[in-house]
Amino acid sequence: MDYFPVFLKLKDQACLVVGAGEVAARKIELLARAGAKITVIAEQISPAVLSLQAAHNLTLVQKSFSSADLGAFRLVVSATDNNETNRLVAKTATEQNIPCNVVDTPELCSFIFPAIIDRSPIIAAVSSGGASPVLARLLRAKLETVIPPAYGRLAELAEKFRDKVKRHINNPAQRRIFWENVLQGSVAELIFSGNEQEAERQLQQTLLTQSENTRLGEVYLVGAGPGAPDLLTFRALRLMQQADVVVYDRLVSPEILDLVRRDAEKIYVGKQRQYHALPQESINTLLADLAKAGKRVVRLKGGDPFIFGRGGEEIETLMQEGIAFQVVPGITAASGCATYAGIPLTHRDHAQSCTFVTGHLKDNSVNLNWTQLAAPNQTIVIYMGLAGLEQICRSLIEHGSPKDLPIAIVQQGTTSNQRVITGTLATLPDKIAGEDIKPPTLTIIGTVVTLHEKLSWFQTHR
Repeated sequence: MDYFPVFLKLKDQACLVVGAGEVAARKIELLARAGAKITVIAEQISPAVLSLQAAHNLTLVQKSFSSADLGAFRLVVSATDNNETNRLVAKTATEQNIPCNVVDTPELCSFIFPAIIDRSPIIAAVSSGGASPVLARLLRAKLETVIPPAYGRLAELAEKFRDKVKRHINNPAQRRIFWENVLQGSVAELIFSGNEQEAERQLQQTLLTQSENTRLGEVYLVGAGPGAPDLLTFRALRLMQQADVVVYDRLVSPEILDLVRRDAEKIYVGKQRQYHALPQESINTLLADLAKAGKRVVRLKGGDPFIFGRGGEEIETLMQEGIAFQVVPGITAASGCATYAGIPLTHRDHAQSCTFVTGHLKDNSVNLNWTQLAAPNQTIVIYMGLAGLEQICRSLIEHGSPKDLPIAIVQQGTTSNQRVITGTLATLPDKIAGEDIKPPTLTIIGTVVTLHEKLSWFQTHR
């Protein structure tokens, strides 16, 4: 982050605006909405600023700015068209540790104005870090359409009941669940429809019937997809945002992990060849134990939980322990990586079937049905096959596959680090021997690979 987002309380705080033109007037109106006590210093006072004086009780000082003017202001904005004055304001403010914004000059700013979505007391802000204010405003416009004004009234209702709920529900985790249910349920819908009295009555009734009896938590097995965060499902994102604990594996990208609720506990249980942070049996037990402690647990897995993700093993344990769970499918690596590599898994000129296999078994061997896999007119997708690639290629050739059968390795598919290396069964093992291949990888075998050059569409900008 180039800027750390914070919200300042400016009510009754002294703020200075240097300049009194149209741009300064817009900044004055923003500061006034936050309740600031505003002083304006400028050689000329525009009609736009004069018209704001009475409404916002402005102090107008008609003079040129000097470093002695900064005094004890909480915040300063310089909105002049004089570069020398702007630099003097920024320099003086920096020396006195006063937050300063110089309009349209990011290099002189210690803070910037975001594009604001005002649903007071709910405030959302979007910033491009000064790189593109227009883009920030466009994003704000999108958010305006999905955040109804009634959210402010919903927040006011929550504030009204905050102390009552805290007294009634002592456990913070249970209190958070209570509020999540209220703010996403019928009470919220009543507010949105304008029936505030009924919303308050229902909230009061819900609170009176709320029990703090200890209850089991639940587990959500969530497919994180192949890597790109915008390939997550809506349900996956919603559950990630309400989880108390997230148990995640090696294939979950940092960008996806950033979407988890900030205060959720994160537990890494990733597996690598010859090294497991936790054995699978211990992971199964961990999920059950966390749920028994009343936690809502997201088991976050790369790809899809039921395609080489051991999701079946994990829910067997949960069922034996009587723990509630959900399974949220994700885009499996075969589909995601092949699509982003421009390699259709089926094509009527190349393949009428597609087979998914794992590149190593439980004992780390590569012992597959080679006769079946060597059959023509199909696509083979191999998960976790990088380490055994040489044996895979050799075995397929031994069982009848042509040596020139196309094959591709897709590294970190769907992400900015995606890389596609193509060859044949005879050439690819030697071709990648000197390459620095970074997992996760996926192997695709079949004549559909020849379409990669023609159909490749995803640009990584590396």
